[in-house]
Amino acid sequence: MILLVALAMLMGVGKVCARAPATEAQAPAPSVVFPTGKNLTKERMPGHRFWDKKNDWFFAGVGAARTFDYFSTLNLRRRGDREVLLTNEIVDNHAAFAAIEAAGTGVSIGASYLFHHYGHHKLERWTSMVHFGLATSGAVRNYCLKTAHPKTTP
Repeated sequence: MILLVALAMLMGVGKVCARAPATEAQAPAPSVVFPTGKNLTKERMPGHRFWDKKNDWFFAGVGAARTFDYFSTLNLRRRGDREVLLTNEIVDNHAAFAAIEAAGTGVSIGASYLFHHYGHHKLERWTSMVHFGLATSGAVRNYCLKTAHPKTTP
């Protein structure tokens, strides 16, 4: 109700202020253009499509690295060791763990898209490169760990 009254008042004020007496001579307002250091008419630097060939390869690499991490973590659990970043119950539930790995890939693609949308094209590419490197090094680490042998008593 209050919004309607305020809107009606604003519309009425606009009509009253728009009527200026014809007898007054209004001088045109001087237009001053201040020079700037940048050419505003120049378009942005040429970008690229989000789903270009380079991003396709980066996203495929991230997906492959996450898959590699998935299988290396399952191998780690089969050898009796424990996962550091997630609970063992999550890793032992293969469907939940696969969903988490897929979600990680999706988040990486989403972050790249946000960087692309706001014009940060280098960060867009680096997001996938860093994610690929971290996931691959984590998977290699899992395979390099020694097998945890349970202690047996004689």
